[in-house]
Amino acid sequence: MPPEKPTPPDDSPFDHSSIDDVIHGRLRLGVMGYLSTASPALFTELRDKVGATDGNLAAHLKKLEAAGYVFVEKRPSTGRPQTFIHLTKPGRAAWLEWLHRVQSLIEATGKG
Repeated sequence: MPPEKPTPPDDSPFDHSSIDDVIHGRLRLGVMGYLSTASPALFTELRDKVGATDGNLAAHLKKLEAAGYVFVEKRPSTGRPQTFIHLTKPGRAAWLEWLHRVQSLIEATGKG
């Protein structure tokens, strides 16, 4: 039986366990940050802003969509349909909580 992982005390300002791993991935972090200021965004616009490939962005959007943080909408257009990415209300709440938790970590270091 593997040993139990130690957990920080509930009042520890360095407790990182509440940081949302869905958001914390580097590309998903960029997606959430951008969408918090520009939702909805065209897929191509978002791809260019976060510096991702089509396939990589699509994979990360699936994770965010599965968590309920984004909504992917395809709209008909002349030629190809356009794909819009929306930040959902739960996604915005999760983003703000992520920012709050990271700010708490920064403040705990005395540098915030």
